[in-house]
Amino acid sequence: MLLVADSGSTKADWTFVGENGLMQKISTKGINPVFHDKAFILDELKHQFANQVQPDSVNNVFYYGSGCWDQERKMVVQDALSQLFTVARFNIKHDLEGAARATCGDQPGIACILGTGSNSCLFDGSQVVDNVTNLGFLLGDEGSGTHLGKALIRAYFYREMPADLQDELDQHFPGGKTDILNNIYRSAAPNVYLASLAQIVAKHDDHEYIRQMVKKSFSEFLNRHVCKYEGFRDLPIHFVGSIAFHFGEILEELLRKRSLTLGKIIRRPIDALVAFHIQQQAV
Repeated sequence: MLLVADSGSTKADWTFVGENGLMQKISTKGINPVFHDKAFILDELKHQFANQVQPDSVNNVFYYGSGCWDQERKMVVQDALSQLFTVARFNIKHDLEGAARATCGDQPGIACILGTGSNSCLFDGSQVVDNVTNLGFLLGDEGSGTHLGKALIRAYFYREMPADLQDELDQHFPGGKTDILNNIYRSAAPNVYLASLAQIVAKHDDHEYIRQMVKKSFSEFLNRHVCKYEGFRDLPIHFVGSIAFHFGEILEELLRKRSLTLGKIIRRPIDALVAFHIQQQAV
C-alpha cells in the first residue's frame, strides 16, 4: 500500500492507496518537527489512525511536511512514522517540494505556501533551485495566517481600526488581552493560535480596512520573497494553502497590478501529489 501525506502546522492530509487503486483519506492535526518531538507525533498518529488503517500493509510512504527543511527535522518525523509503519520505506520531504510538485508539475515556476505559515521557492521543473529563507512566525511568515493574526491583534488593541469594526470584533475577544497573551506566550503552538485568528479576518473580508490589511501582508510576502527570484517577472507564480485560497481575489489583483503571471491557486496539494506518485509507480 502507498501512503502520501501533506502536513502543515495546523492540518495534515493522508491518502492511503491500495494495490486495487482504492483510496482511504484521513485528515489529522498538523505535524511540525520544529514544535513537535517524536513522542508527540507518534502518540498523535496512533490516536488518529486507531482502527482506521492496517499499518503493516503500508510499504511506501511519501511525506511532505512543514518544518522538514533539514535532515535533523526530517528524521524526527521519520523516526515517529517508522514505529507506526514498521515495514515501509520512507521519503520525507519539505512541504515546499510538495507545493512545487502539485502546482508546477514538470514546468518551471515559483511555488508559494500561504497557510498557517508562509514559504516560497523557485522550481526548475524537476527540483527546487532557490528558496528565500523563511524566518518563521516570530520574524517572518509574511502573508500567512499567523502574520494576519498578529496584524489583527495589534490593530484591535492599539485602537487603530475603524470604530464600527472595533465594535464588531469585541465579540471575538471576550477574555480580552489576558486570554490572548496566554494563548500566545503560554501555548505549545502559538503559531497555530495566531493563524486561527485569520478566520476572523476572513469573516470580515468585505470591510475595506481588513482588505487593506490583507493586501499589506501579501505585498510584504511578494516584496520579500517572490520578487527575489531570478525570472520572477516571466514565470507563473503558484499558491497553495488556505489563506491563498480564501483571499485568491486579492492575490490576483496584486499580481495583475505588478504585471506578474498568476498560476494555480489550490487549497491543498494532496490530490495532485497522490496522482503524481501513482503515476511514478506505474512507470
